[in-house]
Amino acid sequence: MRIVILGSGRGSNAEAILRTQAAGKLGRAQVVQIFSDQPEAGILDLGARFSVPARYLDPAPFKTKLDGEAELRYIDAIRAPAPDLVVLAGFMRVIKPAFLDAFAGKIINLHPSLLPSFPGLDGIGQAWRRGVKVTGCTVHYVTAEVDGGPIIDQAVVRIEEGDSLETLAEKVHAAEHALLPAVIARLSESSP
Repeated sequence: MRIVILGSGRGSNAEAILRTQAAGKLGRAQVVQIFSDQPEAGILDLGARFSVPARYLDPAPFKTKLDGEAELRYIDAIRAPAPDLVVLAGFMRVIKPAFLDAFAGKIINLHPSLLPSFPGLDGIGQAWRRGVKVTGCTVHYVTAEVDGGPIIDQAVVRIEEGDSLETLAEKVHAAEHALLPAVIARLSESSP
């Protein structure tokens, strides 16, 4: 299973995937390309560290979505390595219908809450401010509804009395780093 990862930030979830791959525990999956919409994103540095091509793709003109020529640029670039699965790992843009159609049923996202609770931005902060006792992370298929696609798997994180927002974020990120590679490995084993 050929994997393309899209990310916007430091790339900690992409690194978890690549570390799992390097340890031989990513099933039949192999990361073949990394793309970022941010030219200075840490995720791009992972390419050299893990011998995977990594490049910046210009998302202009919008700050929160891919549209028009930028969307077509992304579709063409992602099609080139012929992925079986596109993994959104901290990719901070809304995906539009043309992109969804180009990779129908092949796009998954990692979200830092137990969906359907706390979709959208700052899932960890939303859970913290709401005062819930349990949160976590979700891997789901991407659809036109933001964070509304079918859920593949979830990991639960308890919010303890001594937690701060920072310690909760650390716990959720640790859960993400375990869940996402495990889901990819499972999907790779069940793919033709």
